[in-house]
Amino acid sequence: MPELPEVQTIVNGLNKKIVGRKITGVWFDAPKIIKKPKPADFEKQIKGLKIQKISRRGKNILIYLTKNYLLLIHQKMTGHLLIGKWRMENGKVKSLIGGALKEKVNGYIHLIFYLDNGWQLALSDLRKFAKILFGEEKEVRKMSDLAELGPEPLNKNFNFAKFIKLIKPEKRKIKQVLMDQKVIVGIGNIYADEILFEAEIHPFKPANKLEKNEIKKIYLAMKKILKKAIGLRGTSTSDFRDTSGIAGKYGGKLLVYRKEGEKCPRSCGGIIKRIKIGGRSAHYCLKCQKI
Repeated sequence: MPELPEVQTIVNGLNKKIVGRKITGVWFDAPKIIKKPKPADFEKQIKGLKIQKISRRGKNILIYLTKNYLLLIHQKMTGHLLIGKWRMENGKVKSLIGGALKEKVNGYIHLIFYLDNGWQLALSDLRKFAKILFGEEKEVRKMSDLAELGPEPLNKNFNFAKFIKLIKPEKRKIKQVLMDQKVIVGIGNIYADEILFEAEIHPFKPANKLEKNEIKKIYLAMKKILKKAIGLRGTSTSDFRDTSGIAGKYGGKLLVYRKEGEKCPRSCGGIIKRIKIGGRSAHYCLKCQKI
């Protein structure tokens, strides 16, 4: 699933390419991804609105439209947004005919927004798990998708004092806490592993058993790694691509995620191990991250 750096990369690309454009039409072949409004009403309600700005809240992409409307896109496991031009044959997306992509487009595009300059914003999603919410901004903001989210880890006002207040009362394993979007947003499996390795904290250690200096190490590692990952335009170990279809470069910087059986990059002599936690995997060094 795209995490904070990947979603921010998409948002940065969209802000450069589609702000000021008017939506002239919509095509989709997977109605289940449109949660609000009813799929039959979606094009009628969004057509003619102009894109004013794009931002991110957690893993959600927020597209602000004229008349105080808000379009929320959550890419879920395998979704990503592309800017380009596609042709349709018999109601199906067949191939790219313009834009930065040079490869033949597969059959995973399930939603297209047509823009007034001839370009298109498309959602590609292998598993069709992506989520679309659209409506008046005040209504969308009241939904649990936004209303129940925790603070942004890279917000300038999110200082260590606020972070420790969130972490210290938690009895759950620290990796579970970091990945809970109601506690802090944007961190998933990839970056939780990398943050805890940087901080030399075992993923199974209960959050309320952490010393203040250990929580400070996690806080600093979180800021460092997320900023670096944004700078390298995200991680593409799986499906993530930017709006031009280009893979992120942070995958080459990963130290423990999906490195099971490899030697620790710190040369401590330890081996990277993979364990299960809450139905997800956690990767850590047996020597550097002792519980």
